[in-house]
Amino acid sequence: MEKLSYVSDGSKTAWSTYLQQIDRVAPYLGELSRWVDTLRHPKRALIVDIPLQMDDGTIRHFEGFRVQHNLSRGPGKGGVRYHPNVDLNEVMALSAWMTIKCAAVNLPYGGAKGGIRVDPFRLSEGELERLTRRYTSEIGLIIGPQKDIPAPDVGTNAKVMAWMMDTYSMNQGTTITGVVTGKPIHLGGSLGREKATGRGVFITGREVAQRSGIEIEGANVAVQGFGNVGSEAARLFRAAGARVIAIQDHSATLFNANGIDLVALGEWQSANKKIAGFSGAQEIDDEAFWDVKMDILIPAALEGQITPQRAEKLHCRLVLEGANGPTFPQADDVLTSRGVTVVPDVICNAGGVTVSYFEWVQDMASFFWSEAEINERMDKIMTEAMVHVWDKAREKECSLRTAAYIVACERILMARKDRGIYPG
Repeated sequence: MEKLSYVSDGSKTAWSTYLQQIDRVAPYLGELSRWVDTLRHPKRALIVDIPLQMDDGTIRHFEGFRVQHNLSRGPGKGGVRYHPNVDLNEVMALSAWMTIKCAAVNLPYGGAKGGIRVDPFRLSEGELERLTRRYTSEIGLIIGPQKDIPAPDVGTNAKVMAWMMDTYSMNQGTTITGVVTGKPIHLGGSLGREKATGRGVFITGREVAQRSGIEIEGANVAVQGFGNVGSEAARLFRAAGARVIAIQDHSATLFNANGIDLVALGEWQSANKKIAGFSGAQEIDDEAFWDVKMDILIPAALEGQITPQRAEKLHCRLVLEGANGPTFPQADDVLTSRGVTVVPDVICNAGGVTVSYFEWVQDMASFFWSEAEINERMDKIMTEAMVHVWDKAREKECSLRTAAYIVACERILMARKDRGIYPG
């Protein structure tokens, strides 16, 4: 396993990207900067071996992770990712971004993240269940509804959360629905959770577009990633009068200058598990996606997508980060110099964790809300958070990303300062 450094070396890794973001916000923190190293060190990182009996009787081993970055403001919160590229560096960064995200939206959580280095699509359902249950048992000593609450992420879903909840509950001897969020509705899940992240992208995009003089009606939108986040954000922008002219996923890049029929594409994707081959748009080269003339770009896939080179040629006015960490710090500088507004991931895609918070509250109280109530509460929280970040950016004359980090870091470090260090 690669040796990980806790100092920024400028390399293109998720963790070094996060550290550079902390370096940039530190000068704005005043007397709280004394505590800023708190944010450069994960509180706890667990690496587990997961032996799995395959359907053919062979035994394979997979490596799993759970990182709790900071718990000063409450229990850890963050997803579980099943992907072939999962490693400790990535999980540390994702847990740190969750710390910032929860504080930026003012949720009473710290940041955590987990994952297994595996291609879930190469496993049978039985193998996937056995993998999940063993992983849950291995990390069970550090998770819990008052310790650390996992949720779905890339490669996981409500079914995986149900297996995690059941495994944890069996080991505890009683049903504990609040140990995870993103569960099926009938097992304590929340209405509105599946579409929440994409809805949050639209809400924050709407607020920033209004303040930036960008008309959504008639705007051209491009979306990278057409899962829960990208598809819902695209649908809401289309409903508001925008044209979604380019969509990219792992299988293809689609382009239609007149707008892609999202309903037809969704039906095609459901039937074929990919967007490649859809007849309602032209397939173009993947790199050509970054040359499309658009007003709004929504990167909603994986981290590290907007490089400085891509930022130089982007034709857009607004970037809405539906994914975590899609923009390198150097690319941020390029976009800023070109007058492109970036709504950062830690506020833009926080709709998912906001409704996860609602789910956790509902589980703890055993009292559930309607979807209309969920959406209304989320809209209020996301709008207030975005306006606060916008105002902070105007006050400090900085980017929205730096402003979001200022807001979040002040809340986290104030909690750290007032709690003190135990034992002293």
